[in-house]
Parts: sequence; structure tokens; C-alpha cells
Amino acid sequence: MSATAIALDVGGTYIKGAAVARDGGLRHTARWFTRAERGPEAVLETVLDCAAELAGRFRPAAAGIAVPGIVDEAAGTAVLAANLGWRDLPVRHWLSEHLGIPVAFGHDVRAGGVAEARAGAGRGSRNFLFVPIGTGIAAALMVDGRPLTGSHTRAGELGHLVVRPGGEPCACGARGCVETLASAAAVARRYTAATGEPGVTAKQVGERAATGDRAAATVWQEAVDALADGLASAVTLLDPERIVIGGGLARAGEPYFGPLRAALAARLTFQTMPELVPAELGHEAGCFGAGLLAQDLLDERAAA
Repeated sequence: MSATAIALDVGGTYIKGAAVARDGGLRHTARWFTRAERGPEAVLETVLDCAAELAGRFRPAAAGIAVPGIVDEAAGTAVLAANLGWRDLPVRHWLSEHLGIPVAFGHDVRAGGVAEARAGAGRGSRNFLFVPIGTGIAAALMVDGRPLTGSHTRAGELGHLVVRPGGEPCACGARGCVETLASAAAVARRYTAATGEPGVTAKQVGERAATGDRAAATVWQEAVDALADGLASAVTLLDPERIVIGGGLARAGEPYFGPLRAALAARLTFQTMPELVPAELGHEAGCFGAGLLAQDLLDERAAA
């Protein structure tokens, strides 16, 4: 079986893989454990092995890879991927040499934004924010279907807007960032801190909030309020027509989106309220986007 491109989305827990056909459809998906505790070199070897497995099966013309953290897309380098232990790693070069085909390289959230722009909840929107809510929070600023990277490839760090000065410490070194209250990890952690009950997921906190659990309702509302504060700043600066929310919390549906829409609307005065909608591509967005970037690379080479 052949495919136009293969794609990899490297995360702290899983490496997701896919074969992407010329029509843009995913023909095959796979998943492997990252096992980042083995160290950065071992993770890179696993990524190369997974890519070789896909390439051997599908004989692609190109590959795409999306990684988290701070990336230099022009150089093809993972500047800092803390969860993987990668620092200044020339991922694109290593993968291209290993496979013998051209490789497109991107940031996982921006790649997900590309996928949502072309095949998901961003279709038909010229300017939108793609905001996946997971262990952390980031955003892809999509303009005419392309993500803005910023002058230093750090655009979109929505989770590190300070919304509660002097609040909880954040992994970035600041205090009171959006991420410390509104991420899925923060919701679960803060509920456990309030109740002493371990092992409750953010989704379960939302479900308990809906049934009248006071601690859950407090944590849930504080998460919604913090995210609304961050989004209000983004709307003021960027004036998007749509905000696409992804990640596990987006699957909570109206118990999440209803209060979030209301909280965001309450914070806006002269600004135009954007559409606030759930993402459509789920956990496949980053991998799908990496495949689309690989197809774009082939198109650019064909047109040159």
C-alpha cells in the first residue's frame, strides 16, 4: 500500500503515526509509547524506528513530524521540548537522513491548527484561534489558513498569560498563568488539593460539578474564569472570528462551553464576540497536520 506522506506527532506519553493519502484522508493510524523516562537519545531512536516502520509499509514520498515545546520550524530544530528532554535537536535533519525522503517539521499545536483549518472546525474561517486544553495550554494563531509563529517562533503561548498575579507558581517560572488554573492537569490537581481525593480526572471534575459537588463546581468555575480572562486578552489583541477549543475538556460539551461563552462575553466591551466551538479532529489533529505539512512540502518542490 502506498501513501503520499507519513506523519508523526511526538508527545510526552505517546507517539502518534499516520499515513496520509493525496486526498488528505488518514489511511492508517498507529500509536506507540514515548517512554520519555529513558532519556532524549532513546526517545529519538524510538521516533526514527516508528517512522521507518511506517515508511516501510507505505512507501511515502515525504514525511511530516510535529513536536511540542519551543521549535524553530525554519531550521527544523526542537529548541526545547522539556517533556522529551530535547534541546537544540535537529529533528528534521535526523529524520530525513534516516528515511531518505524530504521531511516537513512543525510545532504540534500549530500543526493541529493547520488540520482544523483545512478539515476541521476552522473551515471557512479566515482568522481563528486553535486552543487545545490538555496537560498545558497553547494556541495556534491561524491567519488565512497559516499559523503565525512570531519573530522568535514563540507565538501562541496563551497558557502563560498571567491572569492571577502572585498566584500559583507555573512551570514557566511565572505565577498565576492561565495554565495553573485552566489546564486539564490543573483542574485535576486543584480538585485533589481541595478534597484530598486522588486520581480524579478533569472530565470527572466537570461531571461532579454538574451534579452539585461544591468543590468540583468551584474548581471548574475558576478554570473557566481563568481561561476566559486569557481568551479576552487574545480577542482584544487579535480579533479572531472563531475560537476552536480542543483537548479532553472540549469533550465535556455544553457544561464547559456554555459557562465559557458566558464568561468570555461578560469580559468583552467594544470587542466582537467570536464563535466559540469545539475542535473536530480530536487527538488526531497534530498528526494530521504534520501529514498536511508534508504534502505542502511536496507541492512546493513540484512547483519549483
